[in-house]
Amino acid sequence: MNGFPKYMNLGQACKYLNLKSRNTLQRYIDQGLPVIIVNGTKRIDRADADKFMEAHKV
Repeated sequence: MNGFPKYMNLGQACKYLNLKSRNTLQRYIDQGLPVIIVNGTKRIDRADADKFMEAHKV
């Protein structure tokens, strides 16, 4: 385990993806990073974040 929960809040997702800004995270979301919304609370699945990054390798 890497210390991050399976379903991360946006702040945790930024740290997990090593992003300095939530604006960058929002751009990733706009480009297709899946977000889970329950009662207005946004979560990102670690596996989805990994798949998104893998899919955008060049």
